[in-house]
Amino acid sequence: MSDALILVCDDEPDLREMLQEYLEKRAFRVVLAANADEMRAALEKDRPDLILLDINMPGQDGLSALRALRTENDVPVVMLTAAGETIDKIVGLEMGADDYLGKPVDLRELEARIKAVLRRRSGPAPQAANGALGQTVAFGEFTLDLEGARMTDAEGEPVQLTAMEFRLLKLFAENRGRVLNRDQILEQAHDRSWDPFDRSIDIRISRLRRKIERNPQKPSMIRTVRGIGYVFDPE
Repeated sequence: MSDALILVCDDEPDLREMLQEYLEKRAFRVVLAANADEMRAALEKDRPDLILLDINMPGQDGLSALRALRTENDVPVVMLTAAGETIDKIVGLEMGADDYLGKPVDLRELEARIKAVLRRRSGPAPQAANGALGQTVAFGEFTLDLEGARMTDAEGEPVQLTAMEFRLLKLFAENRGRVLNRDQILEQAHDRSWDPFDRSIDIRISRLRRKIERNPQKPSMIRTVRGIGYVFDPE
């Protein structure tokens, strides 16, 4: 996880420099961008392991930049949001952000969030022993590659997943047919403590359904169990 390349995109010079100094002291490599154009230029030169992306930037804002990014790139993104901007958080998660953090930034929490997202993206695949999952899981017309952290459709074409979406699918595959409540999903797939007002799990599952369900409005693979949670039952 050390030596991971972090792209920091924020229009505040002092914040960029502070984040660079803090992260580099913790063995991360850091590239800086002041706006969406500079972020795109940086992406043409390097493939970062994670992007810290501010929502409120002049010119193209962070949400628009994320929307454009997700059409061609699945690099993990942690959004930096103004305190209390719940709508921005929800929209960012809908667009495929992996996590969010409010400003002013708590540096220790930021480091923990970065490590959690990177851990979810690069975590080891389960071993095929004693009934554990193998390296691939087939469901519907899709195949989930646990080792490669990717999913393909019936034609073998890749289906773009964020790190969190992959983690959710992996968790559901490990618990096929078992009802999971939101507490269990947050603990096992999200790596952060439960917030009773946190809608991120519901938003991620809604986004995931749009990718794998024939009719996302009437899901048949990831079903809602009213008052409890969700169950993955692709059969």
